[in-house]
Amino acid sequence: MLTPSGVLLAQEDAPALNPEDIRTVKAIFDEVLVSAESYRLLDHLSNQIGQRLSGSEGAAKAVAWTKRVMEDYGFDHVFLQEVMVPHWERGNPEVARIGGASGADLRVLAIGGSVATPEDGLSAEVVEVQSLDEVAELGEARIKGKIVFYNRPFDQRNISTGAGYGGAVDQRVGGASRAAQYGAVGVVIRSVTSMFDDAPHTGTLSYADTLPRIPAAALGVQSADRLTEALRKDPHTRLYLKMDCRWLPDALSHNVVGELKGSEFPDQYIVIGGHLDSWDVGQGAHDDGAGCMQAIGVLRTFQKLGIRPRHTLRAVMFMNEENGTRGGKKYAELAVQNNEQHLLAIESDAGGFSPRGFGVSGPDAVLEKMRGWLPYFDHNTVTFFRKGGGGVDIRPLHQAMDVPMVGLSTEGQRMFDVHHSEHDIFENVNRRELELGTG
Repeated sequence: MLTPSGVLLAQEDAPALNPEDIRTVKAIFDEVLVSAESYRLLDHLSNQIGQRLSGSEGAAKAVAWTKRVMEDYGFDHVFLQEVMVPHWERGNPEVARIGGASGADLRVLAIGGSVATPEDGLSAEVVEVQSLDEVAELGEARIKGKIVFYNRPFDQRNISTGAGYGGAVDQRVGGASRAAQYGAVGVVIRSVTSMFDDAPHTGTLSYADTLPRIPAAALGVQSADRLTEALRKDPHTRLYLKMDCRWLPDALSHNVVGELKGSEFPDQYIVIGGHLDSWDVGQGAHDDGAGCMQAIGVLRTFQKLGIRPRHTLRAVMFMNEENGTRGGKKYAELAVQNNEQHLLAIESDAGGFSPRGFGVSGPDAVLEKMRGWLPYFDHNTVTFFRKGGGGVDIRPLHQAMDVPMVGLSTEGQRMFDVHHSEHDIFENVNRRELELGTG
């Protein structure tokens, strides 16, 4: 992530392959691989701070710590941007049981943003479906008073795990409101994951304003299979669900920004960022502690090697990507308000896995320029710059100011094994893969 953001864009308007540039790129990769500073920082963020859902104590600690880290590195300017964020709490551990309150336990997590069940829990017959459209086809006659069970699996035939995720995630995002439209009292889904274990995977949902808000939860894959088997044996199987999650008033939080001033164009900015918040399971190591520590690593490595960019580099730790995108929206709002000139925005939010390339949204000339950088990279790292890409946090800046946006693409076969689950922990991050992403 470091090289295109700095050496090739911030130093030269039209980079040409030459021995000095090649030596500089080699020095960058040598430094990050040997120092392993991004990995060391991620260890602290994951194991000493941990979960960082917006509005939580962990998120506040992460803001203070990343600000202090960048100040201790001696970056030219480190500051906070205030942003009001949604504040949802999971509460006590969720309960899901086949057959009623005394039945067989299933592994379950509330979907982020869900309302709670009644205090004593919710028990109803289950209707299994494969899609939102099937709910509409069954209609109120079959759905009213039931718990809808969305059980369409992650499609393992996709080589791209992102495509597999995208093909199933509508059940999590829109399933509750679709079921509520036809009178359902609750929803459970098969976790959106490429894994076959029983760890449930959370994520956000979206309630329609005009429909009742009903409880929504994600089952582990094996638990989903057990529920399917129970329904096969008895189509009138009941499910007991108990959750006491809740919404609290919006909370004050912050984006954290560190700068290395440009030597020639200090008022022109190149943003490198990730999102500092995470879900409240696991440690948010891959999603997106990795991207944040890589962004800090860009500036640290430039400073360590004495590389002075021509344009100002900003490392931005965006808040609230997971359940609101308010940090990205606030950054764009302030950029417009302050009439800031941004040349490029880069986001790393694909996990701390081996880098493979970059997706680029912007003028074709920008993409073609970046493709000219490929010879600088070892074939084991970046192999493509392709049209289309970016990031959730930098999209508001792209939309507001037509700033080209770039997203780091990684080797994603393991991303949705850990994504939004208890598996997203520091021990599941490979040091070399993470540092190659920094480079």
